[in-house]
Amino acid sequence: MIVLSVNGLTKSFLSENILENVTFSISDRDKVGIVGDNGSGKTTLFNLLIKDLSADSGDINFAKNINLSILKQNISYTSDKSVYEECLEVFEKIILLEKEIRELEIEMGNNDLSEEEIHKLFDIYESKRHYFEENNGYSYNSKIRGVLFGLGFLEQDFSKSVNNLSGGQKSRLHLAKILLKPSNLILLDEPTNHLDIESIQFLESYLREYRGSCLIISHDRYFLNAVCNRIFSIENKKLKVFNCGYDEYISRREKDFEVNRHLYEKQQKEISRQKEIIQRFENYGNNRFIKQASSRRKLLDKMDLIENPEIYKNSMKLKLVPEVESGKDVLTISDLSMGFNDKILFDDINLNVYKGDKIGLVGKNGVGKTTLFKIICNNLEAIKGKCDLGARVSIGYYDQEQKTLSNQNTVMDEFWDAYPKMNNFEVRSHLAKFNFFDEDLFKSVGELSGGERARLELLKLMLSKSNFLLLDEPTNHLDIESKEVLENAIVDYSGTVLTISHDRYFLNKVVNKIWYLEEGKITEFYGNYDYFLEKLNEKDEVEEKLISKTEIEKEKKKKKEKEKEERAKKQKLKEIENKIFEIEEKIEICNKDIQNPEIFNDKDKFLQIGEDLSRLIKEKEKLYLEWENYL
Repeated sequence: MIVLSVNGLTKSFLSENILENVTFSISDRDKVGIVGDNGSGKTTLFNLLIKDLSADSGDINFAKNINLSILKQNISYTSDKSVYEECLEVFEKIILLEKEIRELEIEMGNNDLSEEEIHKLFDIYESKRHYFEENNGYSYNSKIRGVLFGLGFLEQDFSKSVNNLSGGQKSRLHLAKILLKPSNLILLDEPTNHLDIESIQFLESYLREYRGSCLIISHDRYFLNAVCNRIFSIENKKLKVFNCGYDEYISRREKDFEVNRHLYEKQQKEISRQKEIIQRFENYGNNRFIKQASSRRKLLDKMDLIENPEIYKNSMKLKLVPEVESGKDVLTISDLSMGFNDKILFDDINLNVYKGDKIGLVGKNGVGKTTLFKIICNNLEAIKGKCDLGARVSIGYYDQEQKTLSNQNTVMDEFWDAYPKMNNFEVRSHLAKFNFFDEDLFKSVGELSGGERARLELLKLMLSKSNFLLLDEPTNHLDIESKEVLENAIVDYSGTVLTISHDRYFLNKVVNKIWYLEEGKITEFYGNYDYFLEKLNEKDEVEEKLISKTEIEKEKKKKKEKEKEERAKKQKLKEIENKIFEIEEKIEICNKDIQNPEIFNDKDKFLQIGEDLSRLIKEKEKLYLEWENYL
């Protein structure tokens, strides 16, 4: 079943087309990823679909009874409610229904009701209860908790006021509400922003199991590959459909590029050949040749020209070259400890960084990754321990928050302030390599998009010629093409790199070591991210096996103790039974003696036997009670 169809969609701004004749359809359970360079029209398409913009032409048709959920990229909202209360809003109807069911239960217990009234109430009750169960009414609390935990919220966060949350936390809360809301089509614009790797993995798993359809704008290639079965690529104002996952899309795109490049070059050769012939004919001056030249010129004018695919490739040129080489030992971390407000982030860390290392630092949000960077850069003092840089080490720091940029400066001034010895031509030339042209040069830094700010920061980093790069989320805000440029530059870089990143695709391509920060400790793994993940899973399996082995040993011990108890119990029962048997024999003897005429006539003996008999019966009763307790 088709849940969304788009036909001939066109949109322009200031007489310039952004999207031209966009046509596609999405079927039930499709997971579609939309990719393209920054400014290609992805968000414009998204806004057209959610009716924040109106199209110049074309149709957008949703299937009937569509329950649509929408996640915009930039969310800002206020609420006096707690995080948990905000999530409960999603289940408002179910919660109200639950209240009505409880009220009906109380009402049906009224003894004054007639039989007819009770039957009527019972029918209403059954109808509401059936709807409640069909809509998982008993599980909404556990569902809320599961999604909040999955997206990185802690138990103590549940009671926090929404107004006291950070921007990233608000975005995650909004995403949680999207996932909790009953829907059959979800539109997501950059859903992995503000998520750590664990939360992204949770989202991947959630969307794979989701029974509806998804349309996802994302620059997270690993995420797209894990979730999407189709890719929509926007290039040159057109949308092209690829019915495959992301990796296959990349392979097909490269093949298409080579085919188109070959066809373009072939056509250009043919055009050049025809122009030469036309020129030759015109030079002859003969009417017959002039007519032939005119005919050929008309054919050329009617030719469907193949566009040069090279013009759509990212022109950004990034080359990282250290000015001087460092020594073998780049960084030594000794007994390093750090924390804030009685919370220890990491404790007694001892690590080494060597020349040529490409290290990825990973871990949940808030564990102290950026704090460690600041200590290394000497911008923050540790509680204990030290970070020693090696000989001839010069640090180049990429700040994910880009605080080194001055919003008041123009792009040119910002760059000139960093490199005042460069002349105007050199400045313009370097900026052009990073796609800053003409009017872009005179924009204020505060006006720049996230991607433009990232490119400016990368340019400054490139020209620093440092031999030890500290990169804090360097792929944030970059489109896929720019990410690939950065990756290739780092791979070719002869210096040393330590990077914080949640971009698993990036980590796979550029790093040869992973530092995993968890519970105040850093564990070092050799290899890329996938290898780290494999080893981490193996570690978890070993731990599970150890736990299982421990549990087995505990069970064996319990079994032995139980068997010992059983043996002791049987032994005790046997002892009690023997005592009962002995007493019963004595009672039988006493009963026989009492019936003896000689004893019956001897008052003292009779009384003594009676006392003995009474005592024995009490002992027997006591033993029987003890015996029953051991059964």
